Amino acid sequence: MLEKIIESIAAEIRQQDDWGETAQYIPELATVDPKQFAISVCLADGRMISAGSATKPFSIQSISKVFALVAALGRVGNQLWSRTGREPSGTSFDSMVLLERENGRPRNPFINAGAIVTTDALLCGRPPKQALAEILGLVRQMSGSNGIFINDAVAASEQRTGSRNKALAYYLQSHGNLVNDPDLTLGTYFHQCAIEMTTEQLAMAGRSLAGLEGAPRVISLKHVRRVNALMMTCGHYNGSGDFAFRVGLPGKSGVGGGILIIAPKVASIAIWSPGLNHYGNSYAGTRAAEMLSKATNWSVF
Repeated sequence: MLEKIIESIAAEIRQQDDWGETAQYIPELATVDPKQFAISVCLADGRMISAGSATKPFSIQSISKVFALVAALGRVGNQLWSRTGREPSGTSFDSMVLLERENGRPRNPFINAGAIVTTDALLCGRPPKQALAEILGLVRQMSGSNGIFINDAVAASEQRTGSRNKALAYYLQSHGNLVNDPDLTLGTYFHQCAIEMTTEQLAMAGRSLAGLEGAPRVISLKHVRRVNALMMTCGHYNGSGDFAFRVGLPGKSGVGGGILIIAPKVASIAIWSPGLNHYGNSYAGTRAAEMLSKATNWSVF
């Protein structure tokens, strides 16, 4: 039954005319063909059901913020919340407006400023390579796959064009909310965002957050609830309310076109299509997530 639902969703997506536009401000992502689609669903019984290009690696971009948050909560715990809030921003992911208004404390760890703070907390005075190794090691552990790597070309592309992120980092530093040198934190952050995964690997990595049987125990139940709550309220930037309204499940998007979605105790879902909507979230991926939620009745509401 579920296999037919997923195949039907993939078939409908393939027939659409509008695929959105890829992230033009990151040269390595701008040239990716937007007319691509993959979906993978990892179920509580261990089955993996996929359709489309489910074994093709893509840049997870801001989905990496979920893994960085898991790692930071494991390392510094609730101390993190003194440096970043837990509220939706209502602004774009790279906005300076609220950061200036609220004295350098980002609204949440999923907007860029908040993610930079999270990455800074992970550094803890260590060389960037060690912090990156921790994040990458966590991703590999959660997915059960060692075949996950960082695309250095994408990281370098982001570093060349990441002026707004540099501005955010220096503004955070001016308010005492950045412990490490901004260039060290940003270098770590850009490489973290350049992790590449397939939808099957990403769906496997979400098992720990979905509370599925056999998933690696990398995070406490208390923190699982908090991460899922933040994914629901803040995981799609200023499109988070729309995604919650249409899909009704915690999710985290990335400008590489990926979406990680959690159906608690039921499934971990990964969708990829690189064309974006006006919020900067996957156009086809959001459509597919809504269709899946309606067909399965997995919404938490």
